[in-house]
Amino acid sequence: MLITSSANERLKHARRVRDGREDDLIFVEGERLIEECLQSGLPLVACFHSPEVSPRAQTILAKLAERGCPLLPTADAVLSTISDTVHSQGLIVLAKRPVATLEQVLSSGELIVCLDAIQDPGNFGTILRTAEAAGASGVISLKGSVDAFAPKTLRSAMGSAFRLPIATDVTSEDLLAASNAKEFALVATAAEGKTVYSQFDWRRPAVVVLGNEANGVRPDLLNRCDVRIRIPLQAPVESLNVAAAAAVILFEATRYKAKEVFC
Repeated sequence: MLITSSANERLKHARRVRDGREDDLIFVEGERLIEECLQSGLPLVACFHSPEVSPRAQTILAKLAERGCPLLPTADAVLSTISDTVHSQGLIVLAKRPVATLEQVLSSGELIVCLDAIQDPGNFGTILRTAEAAGASGVISLKGSVDAFAPKTLRSAMGSAFRLPIATDVTSEDLLAASNAKEFALVATAAEGKTVYSQFDWRRPAVVVLGNEANGVRPDLLNRCDVRIRIPLQAPVESLNVAAAAAVILFEATRYKAKEVFC
């Protein structure tokens, strides 16, 4: 049956998910992201879709139906009231939120990214995508960071948020204790860092700590990190966007590891 009222209870629930008010669910919109969600195997809760969809979307709907996901045709004007994009593709899925513990992330590999109070979902998502592309095995999001699975973050991550293990709402104390127990070096990015990023020994298991866009890594955490690294910049540039800095550092780390392997 076609949903024609924006006051429909299912749509009200979808808005709560979109706005981050349902802790166990995520809001996935658009053909590409839903395809990534399907490939990740996340449990599916519901799909709202336009009565008339593209051939690609028809294929997606068939796969969703195979997975037992309820398909809810929704009038376009009503569907637009829950969309998080300007130009909706007429396809929205609610799915279970991926969950990873700090222990699982630190056990996933030897290059981990830690985000300290990153506020912009575009930056957060871009770092997730960069981390996966560079070969990092997991991400730790400290308390105070934007939601790792907010709709805008998911769009920027372009599927990486479904594949990388991400531990969220981690405290600094838990990070310090767990990284020490696992013998990871905490490597903080800082403008005044003594070590140039390309001179660090990236053969060591490392957690790369990237700080808030305006203030960097919080002082109490920075002071307890093992190493402070910096990216040399040509004057008059004083800083890089945090996502750009992440790309520079993470690709250098994997280049260094590969060099050691083939030497």
